[in-house]
Amino acid sequence: MGISIVEFGKRVRSLRRAQGLTQEQLAEAADLNPRTVQKIEAGQINILLTTLARIQSALNCTAGELFDAER
Repeated sequence: MGISIVEFGKRVRSLRRAQGLTQEQLAEAADLNPRTVQKIEAGQINILLTTLARIQSALNCTAGELFDAER
């Protein structure tokens, strides 16, 4: 079973904060609108694989780190 969009958003927020980034900085690095990052972290929207790849690249993490809190 996968994780919910709320849990995914919490993982993005946690990884972003661990790197000392603001939502705006993550948005810029991932070439996303800051409001989109805010909605992702709040668990309000599903994302496309392309957006996942952008976030993963901007946070310099693996997909596993985004989906598994144990990593």
